Amino acid sequence: MFLIHCPYCAEHREEDEFHAVGQAHLPRPPDPDAMTDEQWGDYLYFRKNPRGEHRELWVHAAGCRKYFNVARNTQTYEIYATYKVGDTLDLGDDPQAGATGSALNRRSG
Repeated sequence: MFLIHCPYCAEHREEDEFHAVGQAHLPRPPDPDAMTDEQWGDYLYFRKNPRGEHRELWVHAAGCRKYFNVARNTQTYEIYATYKVGDTLDLGDDPQAGATGSALNRRSG
C-alpha cells in the first residue's frame, strides 16, 4: 500500500483514496473552432504514456475531492512530488533533487 501526500489536505493518505485522471499540464487549444476533427480528436483522446518520469493529474476522491498534479516514475512507481493545480514544479535533470515531504512514502507490510 502506498501513501500519497495531498497538497490540499497536507496529509499522507492511502492510495485507495485517490484516482489518476490523466496527463497533467495540457493546454487548451487557443482556437478550437479552427481545428480539424482529427486534431480535435487527438487533443481530446490521445495522451502521452511514457516510460519513466511523467506528470499526471490526480483527484483525492475519498477526501477533499480536489485535483492536484503528481510527478512520478511510471516504471518504479516512485512519486517525486505532489503539487497543486496551477503551480509549477521544476525537477531539473535529477527528479529526486526536487522531492520534498510531498513525495510518496512506501509503507512496509
